[in-house]
Amino acid sequence: MRILLKLVLDCDADAAWRALHSPRAVAELYGPLLEMHPMDAAGLPSRLEPGADVPVSLRAAGVAVGQQLIHVSDRRLEDTRGPVRVLRDSGIPLTGPLAALDTWDHQMAVSPAPGDPDRTLWRERLVIGGAAAPLLWPVLWGVWQWRAARLRTLAPTWAYDPPAAAPGDGAQPGDGAAAAD
Repeated sequence: MRILLKLVLDCDADAAWRALHSPRAVAELYGPLLEMHPMDAAGLPSRLEPGADVPVSLRAAGVAVGQQLIHVSDRRLEDTRGPVRVLRDSGIPLTGPLAALDTWDHQMAVSPAPGDPDRTLWRERLVIGGAAAPLLWPVLWGVWQWRAARLRTLAPTWAYDPPAAAPGDGAQPGDGAAAAD
């Protein structure tokens, strides 16, 4: 069974790609419905690196709802519109209701939006399988609609590169303000 998302976000593809690799940004996508906490005493890594296995616990309203292993891999490809970067989480639910699933394959693709390189075309696919999949699909579909709304809200906050000073504006590096004339 599949759940698909396709939307255009108000950030560039580089910012979206950085956010996909940020455990903090990923956790914010589910908030405040779900909270993601590290299971490892060292805490969450600052970046989800390809090949990493990151165990997390999930809570809803402070109540544990399960544990999940996030396993990250990256790939780059070209489609008719240009470069596409894909993050795949092929981890698996460890405990809780989602652990009844036999298959968990979550892929998120980012690329510049057609005709607007300052925005991102975000494509997402979750494939689930197993005897419990038909029962869990409606719940996960609802969570993915929440994710879509959160993506639209949070994406503009992902860019962190300050705009370059315009030539002749009088600002000097480190000034914090333009010089008075």
